[in-house]
Amino acid sequence: MRLVGYMLLLSVLLAACGPVWNDPYPAADRGRNILYTAFTERPKHLDPVQSYSEDEVAFTAQIYEPPLQYHYLKRPYELIPGTALEVPKARYLDGQGYPLPDDADAARIAFTDYVIRIRPGIVYQPHPAFAEQPADISRFHTLADFPNRGTRELTADDFVYEIKRLAHPRLHSPILGLMEEYIVGLGDFAKSLKQSAPANGGWLDLRRHPLSGVEVIDKYSYRIRIKGKYPQFLYWLAMPFFAPVPWEADRFHSQPGMAEKNLTLDWYPIGTGPYMLTENDPNARMVLERNPGYRGEAYPCEGESGDREAGLLADCGKTLPFIDKVVFTREKEQIPYWNKFLQGYYDASGISSDSFDQAVQVASGGEITLTEGMRAQGISLTTSVATSTMYMGFNMHDPLVGGDSEAARKLRQAISIAIDQEEFISIFQNGRGLAAQSPIPPGIFGYVEGRAGINPDMYDWVDGKPRRKSVEVAKRLLAEAGWPDGRNAKSGEPLVINLDTTATGVGAKSRIDWLNKQFLKIGVQLVVRSTDYNRFQEKVRKGAVQLFYFGWNADYPDPENFLFLLYGPQGKVKFSGENAANYANAEYDRLFDEMRAMENGPRRQAIIDRMLTILRHDAPWVWGFHPKDYTLRHAWLTNRKPSKVGHNTLKYQHIDAATRERLRAEWNRPVLWPLLLVALLLAGIAAPAIIGHRRRERMSGVAD
Repeated sequence: MRLVGYMLLLSVLLAACGPVWNDPYPAADRGRNILYTAFTERPKHLDPVQSYSEDEVAFTAQIYEPPLQYHYLKRPYELIPGTALEVPKARYLDGQGYPLPDDADAARIAFTDYVIRIRPGIVYQPHPAFAEQPADISRFHTLADFPNRGTRELTADDFVYEIKRLAHPRLHSPILGLMEEYIVGLGDFAKSLKQSAPANGGWLDLRRHPLSGVEVIDKYSYRIRIKGKYPQFLYWLAMPFFAPVPWEADRFHSQPGMAEKNLTLDWYPIGTGPYMLTENDPNARMVLERNPGYRGEAYPCEGESGDREAGLLADCGKTLPFIDKVVFTREKEQIPYWNKFLQGYYDASGISSDSFDQAVQVASGGEITLTEGMRAQGISLTTSVATSTMYMGFNMHDPLVGGDSEAARKLRQAISIAIDQEEFISIFQNGRGLAAQSPIPPGIFGYVEGRAGINPDMYDWVDGKPRRKSVEVAKRLLAEAGWPDGRNAKSGEPLVINLDTTATGVGAKSRIDWLNKQFLKIGVQLVVRSTDYNRFQEKVRKGAVQLFYFGWNADYPDPENFLFLLYGPQGKVKFSGENAANYANAEYDRLFDEMRAMENGPRRQAIIDRMLTILRHDAPWVWGFHPKDYTLRHAWLTNRKPSKVGHNTLKYQHIDAATRERLRAEWNRPVLWPLLLVALLLAGIAAPAIIGHRRRERMSGVAD
């Protein structure tokens, strides 16, 4: 029966190492101050001059430090100093360069100066660019191969150098076109750099090329001059585009042979922030570790109502960052991501549609609560309405749905009423959304709560809440537009609307089927034209669409960042702008020009109200919804508050590693009885054969 003994011994050995059977991380990391999270899409750019997506800013915002940042806890969002000593104050000048008073009319302001003073004593992370290296670097293939590291103090020159990099002819910054409209001399500077750039791709020393609108004042101060009055420029100073980049790093990565080995700033970022990238495998795993030279900041001591009760002020005044290391693991599928979160191997998680019912339950009154299983694990739920808007746009150049005729307007309104956004949110978003009344989402100045904030062309106010107008109202509008019951009043031909979308797959089919039913409610036929993303973008650029799906996430928390999506001079076809609907209204455009140069206040709110009235009447969009973010976190992760605008949030979060280790072991204790059962079953199967073999051996011995 030696086999049975082996099986039992194996079971005992397995039991001894049971608690770590499914642990995906190295044993040496257990109990350490590490945050574990996941990412689904690989970042394409980590160079701050090129990076412009949420997948990338999750990393760049922890490494690079622009002059300004957002207060972690306050809402509405508030700009506070980052590397700067204070939020710079605008200084207005006329066409001759003479100062103007702070209350000068925007029409008189030719230029605005911002003088940024930075904190002395800030240093960069250790990096080979700041140290002398061997003459022969051909044998080095990663940044870790370089033997020497160094650092130096941050200076004003580094901020000016990065602004000049926006115009670098080989970097193709996505905001160059926009910034050329504001930063004095940037357009001409970009043209001159094209002529100066080395043909062999070598280093272009930007220090040798002056930019008239940006200059160093002294070691810790620099000035940016912009055209006219543009208060929103301060928000750009909180983005990685305006974070410092040292010329030494630019020179280091421009050496011959570096690009071929991916030794670029796009792969190896360098900054002064609380973390530095120490492992970069965007297909599998990325690691941030504490920057040993980080100066430290104090955790905030004030926030908004409810923050103290939520425990978000418990670390008031303590030095940041709290976490030593952040491990990002790429998860391409939602189910493994979700299961690892439940096992405690990810510290926080969103909620996919597949796992929604397992995590969340909706009470009879509409209240959202966690399921009993989630609460038993000590998991917390945080919800917030994103500063985003999802919509369907009408192409205003289209002869059927576009234009400013009364018939076209009523047609757009009829379609907008018929598409029941509340039902869409309930079915396809698990209730995670708020039906939009305008382009402006909650949390942005200009959004109005309650009855005063509804779209009266789409909604009625009933029993203290908005109610979508009935299908009968939509049918009446359609008939007034010349399409009674969805047919042309003169020819009798059916009304056909074409929708362009990139949606494909099983989930997309159910959405399209639902959308067809919405149109059929008013007798309209919908033709869905699915295409790949590049082809879709091309059709939108050329105006070869009729109705299309789009969305927008806030770059910065200002209504201008949403209202410009319907500004005439931003028209996609004529001006290659972000106004994909190609909407143009002279009064709206005039009000936009006035509104965008104003500070927040009653006068600005009144102008925005009028602009929204115009938009609601013209209906260039099917007003969709503002998504709601649902985030789960384990009890050991604290100081976590959702933010769609400020992204440098890892430094504020706190991990109780001991609690995590204890609960992981408890939740992942191995179940051994199946192994023991298998062992006994195998032993039972093998026993007759072993006994028979032994009997034959004995009989053979007797015969001999």
